[in-house]
Amino acid sequence: MKKTVLGLVLAIFAVCAAGAGAFAEEQQSTVFLMGRVERLLYGSERTGGLIDRLNGVEKEMFGRELPGSIAERQNALLNFIEKGAPEQPSVLFKLAVAEWAVGQKVDSLSPAVGRVEALEVDLEGTPQVDRPVSMRLERILGLLLSDPVTMQDAEIPAGTVVKGALSRTLSPKTAKKGDLVDITLQNDLAVGANLVAPRGSRMQATVTEVTKPRSFGRPAEVKISVEKLFPLGPEEIFLTVGENTKKATEAESAQMAAAGTSVVGAILLGPIGLAGGFLVRGDLKEIPEGAVVFAETADTFRVSSYPVPLGLQGMLKKEEPRPEEKKAPDSK
Repeated sequence: MKKTVLGLVLAIFAVCAAGAGAFAEEQQSTVFLMGRVERLLYGSERTGGLIDRLNGVEKEMFGRELPGSIAERQNALLNFIEKGAPEQPSVLFKLAVAEWAVGQKVDSLSPAVGRVEALEVDLEGTPQVDRPVSMRLERILGLLLSDPVTMQDAEIPAGTVVKGALSRTLSPKTAKKGDLVDITLQNDLAVGANLVAPRGSRMQATVTEVTKPRSFGRPAEVKISVEKLFPLGPEEIFLTVGENTKKATEAESAQMAAAGTSVVGAILLGPIGLAGGFLVRGDLKEIPEGAVVFAETADTFRVSSYPVPLGLQGMLKKEEPRPEEKKAPDSK
């Protein structure tokens, strides 16, 4: 069994290595690539010589070192983790599918190895640390799903609204222009039964302007621009503020007002006009983790998705489309 699974993993790696040129074209330094691989897997870069670090990652992922030059091995490894191929989705794609199958939510802000361990604990009570990580992930998927994970193209229309929540507290006192702000998706983004981005997927915003506290009691302000959604596949979905964002924000505000005391403390960030980003005023002292923000797709995007099997389609928790106001019939 071990040799069979390891053989499959190495075959997958070979498929990904064939497409590694896309990363090589970026001509990133070997030090940069190694750091990126380690941040994806462990959350931070490791210390030591480059060759020892690469050997260590390969052994942890596959149980052995792989052939090729340093650049070839790094590019293929990064491709295997992050991009994948149509016949073999990436580690991050498969990992997110497994998390969604277990808890209907992904832990997109945590490193991959820790996420695999968390799944093992949820399923079996203890992590299987004596096995290569790739083998462990394949084993998890075998326990959860009857069919292999595949990916399929799906088209997301322009103006599709997504709902997110701040992943950490944001304060006008400490925010700086250019800071990245992580937001997590609050509902599955799907096209029919094709899952594009599960709940918990990462959205990225950037601080575009900061005004510190001023005289005469005028509050501090920080403006943020919600820019991207990172779906299951390697693509990025670019976001903006538009009419649909404004309507979704207004509808959410009305629902919060109607709910009254049941949502005391909930914060909804409203757009500053169209394409203007979002304004956070310092008179709130700080914007807590969980503050809600809407955005919409800036264009039509064709991205990789997971075709959810019929038996799992009931788990999809999509944002319900908000019905448009009906026009009153013409009076005669």
